[in-house]
Amino acid sequence: MPAVSGLAIAVGPELIAVGLPVLAGEATDQLFHSAVPVGRMGEFALFQLNDWLLGAATVPLAPTLEAVTHQLYLCLFSALDGRHLARIWNYVPAINASGADGLENYRAFCRGRSLAFEKIYGTGFKALLPAGSAVGSKSSELTVIFAACTARPRHVENPLQLPAADYPAAYGPRPPSFARATVAAAATGARVFISGTAAIRGHATVAPDDTATQLTCTLENLRTISLACDLGTALDGGARTERHFKVYVRHPGEQPLIAARLSTDLLRAGDHVAYLHADICRADLNVEIEVTVF
Repeated sequence: MPAVSGLAIAVGPELIAVGLPVLAGEATDQLFHSAVPVGRMGEFALFQLNDWLLGAATVPLAPTLEAVTHQLYLCLFSALDGRHLARIWNYVPAINASGADGLENYRAFCRGRSLAFEKIYGTGFKALLPAGSAVGSKSSELTVIFAACTARPRHVENPLQLPAADYPAAYGPRPPSFARATVAAAATGARVFISGTAAIRGHATVAPDDTATQLTCTLENLRTISLACDLGTALDGGARTERHFKVYVRHPGEQPLIAARLSTDLLRAGDHVAYLHADICRADLNVEIEVTVF
């Protein structure tokens, strides 16, 4: 299935292209489209929406992906000004390819990110990790977008999965740095950010390269995370709930099959959904789903 356009993230008046072809659904992410610009911090353009601070940066990968990631995250932390991270989106070029040092790009990204967290927050940084995702973009530049709030959020793990920050060394020199979900209270109502969720149990991939079985496992993980976030098992916050989904698909030809399954087992009328062509953090994972619930 050919891609029809590239995803744009609306942060205030800016539309940020992130290098993800849209296979179906919405081509613009409108989560924070009504934010207003409030200046810059280094590479980050900053925006505010009530008690939310948003930041977006797109940078070239020189000298290395790890070094760029490390410096960009240090800049991100400087921009927070006492706020608490609730969600970070990372769009990583050629995420499964190997860099000049032979290390997979995702693992180099994870090392740069983890070392930045540790430098600023010390060895106890794991308790502060927010919801996050890192998917492979078709761009040549790294894009990072964050959302931070004034009230301290609650970070949530999935009891069916080992926390990503505790993955063993088999997955790289530094484990990924994110929580499975974050629940953030705000004056405009609670927001629940569920990280990119795929077919992982414990720390192992389920049914490598088997998309149908992986989708079943992913939906089970989402139901479990939903319960842990006090949304029942159906990602339902009540009658006024607004739900946004990004579905990352490694093989574009499988999008119709994935969409058919989700239409019966996950989605409902009024949901905002984008199906995106993206490589995923593990080469044997074919589908990943993230959710934001207002």
